[in-house]
Amino acid sequence: MKILFMGTPEFALFGLSALCDAGEDVCAVVTQTDKPSGRGMAQTPPPVKVYAEAHGIPVYQPKTLKDGAFADELAKIDPEMIVVVAYGKILPPYVLDYPKYGCINIHGSLLPRYRGAAPMQRAVMNGERVTGVTSMYMAEGLDTGDMLLKEEVEILDDDNFEDVHDKLGAAGARVLKATVDAAKRGDLHPVPQDDALATYAQKIEKEECLLDFSADGKRLHDKIRALSPFPLAYTFLPDGRRLKIRRAHFLPAAQSAPYGSVISAGRDGVAVSCRGGLLYIDEACPEGKKMMSAADLANGRQIAAGDLLGMPKGEK
Repeated sequence: MKILFMGTPEFALFGLSALCDAGEDVCAVVTQTDKPSGRGMAQTPPPVKVYAEAHGIPVYQPKTLKDGAFADELAKIDPEMIVVVAYGKILPPYVLDYPKYGCINIHGSLLPRYRGAAPMQRAVMNGERVTGVTSMYMAEGLDTGDMLLKEEVEILDDDNFEDVHDKLGAAGARVLKATVDAAKRGDLHPVPQDDALATYAQKIEKEECLLDFSADGKRLHDKIRALSPFPLAYTFLPDGRRLKIRRAHFLPAAQSAPYGSVISAGRDGVAVSCRGGLLYIDEACPEGKKMMSAADLANGRQIAAGDLLGMPKGEK
């Protein structure tokens, strides 16, 4: 079966490498265009492109798929199946309808929950204990196609986005391989999604990354986990600099200090008053500095007991 693979970031590599390792005929790869990255903003190829070129797979990087822009190339590739994993663009009908065995997508949630752009981050942010991956036939709607196979994945208390990303990537590779094998046997049994159970995982916006210490401490911890290691949740130091937080933990406690007050700062963490207890900042990066442990933050006088966090420059 000739498979055209469409994907862009590291998450897509799990599925692409699984197909290649299994000896599937990945006849071409479609990925997004190179983007500026790093301090020098050099043009950087997406991970899928790097992998494909290293394995001798033809790579296409169309700027758009709209209005039949990729129709000629698609006809030349002539795939029997299209596999899509985190490609990042909507597929128009002429692409969806082309392959004999359909367009199959691997989505990082247990559909119909968490349709949309950020299912992994939203699951962690919402304190979910279980998530998973779903293979499905693609349709014109946003993650609305008929479901094929699923695999559940546990989210542990201290798992961050990176941990869940890697777990779901590995699960997605297994589900994709099983789905392709079942397609070859003619043994796929599509199940329509119940739209009444659908939830939407919208893209993470910058303003969401700011911590509000009047919120419940567990929700703050979940947000920090969901945004680590990128883009990172943040607050403001008393001098107005941002403090980006990579790791924290929450302990319920009775306390009456104003929300955002630093109660203590040392090896055990920087304890900050919040609703329901204390949020302990374990690892963070002050603006203009490197990532530091809580002890280093205190020893370097970046933060101290009595400080009030959360106030940007120019505000009182």
